[in-house]
Amino acid sequence: MTAAATHPPSPTLLGKAGPLVLARLFTAGLTVCIPFVLARAMTLAEFGTYKQLFLIAMTLYLLMPFGVVQSLYYFMPRADSKRPFVGQTLVYTLLAGAVAGLLLIGLTGVIGHTFKNPDMVHYRWAVGAYTAFLIASSPLEISLTSQGKTHWSAFCYLGSDIIRAGAMTLPVLLGYGLQGCMWSIAALMAVRTVITWVLLLKTTQGPLFEKKLFFAQVAYAAPFGAAMLLSVPQQYLHQYAVSVLVAPALYAIYTIGCFQLPVVDLLYTPTSEVLMVQLGELDKAGRMEEGVHAFREATARLAFFFLPLSAFLFAVAPEFIVALFGAKFASAVPLFRISVIGVALTIFPMDGVLRARHQTRHIFIAYLVKALVTVPLVYFGATRFGMIGAISSYAITEVIGKAMLMVRVPEALSTPQHPLSFKDVIPALEIGRSLAAAAVGCMGVLLLRMVGSGLTTRLPHGFVFRIIPLGVAGVVFVIGYLGVLHAAGVRPFQFLLRPRGRAVLTGS
Repeated sequence: MTAAATHPPSPTLLGKAGPLVLARLFTAGLTVCIPFVLARAMTLAEFGTYKQLFLIAMTLYLLMPFGVVQSLYYFMPRADSKRPFVGQTLVYTLLAGAVAGLLLIGLTGVIGHTFKNPDMVHYRWAVGAYTAFLIASSPLEISLTSQGKTHWSAFCYLGSDIIRAGAMTLPVLLGYGLQGCMWSIAALMAVRTVITWVLLLKTTQGPLFEKKLFFAQVAYAAPFGAAMLLSVPQQYLHQYAVSVLVAPALYAIYTIGCFQLPVVDLLYTPTSEVLMVQLGELDKAGRMEEGVHAFREATARLAFFFLPLSAFLFAVAPEFIVALFGAKFASAVPLFRISVIGVALTIFPMDGVLRARHQTRHIFIAYLVKALVTVPLVYFGATRFGMIGAISSYAITEVIGKAMLMVRVPEALSTPQHPLSFKDVIPALEIGRSLAAAAVGCMGVLLLRMVGSGLTTRLPHGFVFRIIPLGVAGVVFVIGYLGVLHAAGVRPFQFLLRPRGRAVLTGS
């Protein structure tokens, strides 16, 4: 390891991300119940329609900002006058949201015909309004986080997610169906847009728009925005392919197979966001050689969370799917086991590093390669092997994309005085220990299933009874996982809570 990696890691990253993580942790348990409730309350066809509407809305939500909102992570920590960047972003997202909403209103009928789902046209006005205001309000938390106001950002995440959970589930439970759900969430996003404008303009100073700064912001955002134009369709292509090939009821099964717990919003996203801000501050202060410590610390912490989670979900997939979504989704288990590979791949916040280091063109190149690989893979997989082939093609392209990004990380974190290699940026010891412990926990769950399979089949089919095997498996997995780590001298809870985690991991 070079001299740059011998200094203690910066203690500020997880301290700053803490409020965001805690806010997401609190709301994750609530918002994750949304698909559980809707899957049980709706028919397979109606649930499939709901997932198709949100598939289109989320595609536009990720595409239309074109990297302008994310550019705040680069400009705000470096700017003396922050309001122009906020004002320019608000105007841009308002216009982008309006365009997206009008597109959906006009094209939902055509999309529904392509998806063999004519019922989609009945929701065009609601999904158009929802998408427009969703995009218009997107700068709220990002702007606050990029200014270092993580407590304010956490509060906004907390309030939005709590209200969103009620807005989506209560209309369905009260008998208003999917139509009531869509109009309810659209109204919430409209209110959130007003709050975004009032709060962000009130908390910043300076002119609302500066032509030179706007062009600089767009120039920075363009490579990342172009990368998103490739990445987002590539990421969702397998779902679009399945939507075209099968009926809405079968698509509902597929979406449950693709289901991921909100672990990205819970831990990865705020960690990556604050990592970008910190790298910007280190760059401005002329201390960029310390950036590698922040990346290693973030990676190690994410590994001790995501690797065991991925292994656990793979092991308990049958119990997880049936308990949380109902027996009608049991055929989604093989799909789900393939999709959890994506959880393990989120331990490296590589895109955040490249964006913070102004190397967004390399993100574009990686996404271009993924797009070129995805199209033939999805076509071949979906047409030859059906839904299993579609989800497998997604997993393969995710591995390729992550590898393409990782190639650039050592150079992005290097300085002329301290060049870095892969061994300098990857906390291999911590990752290896987490993998070994997760494997032991996984084997414990599989052994438990062999021993107790007869007891499980005799349990009633209600949610309360079906959650019992899942809970027992969780206890067995945690005992095995923590037991192995403890034997290796690792105290994971101390590591996750302490800012200087490396000393705890090495037992020093």
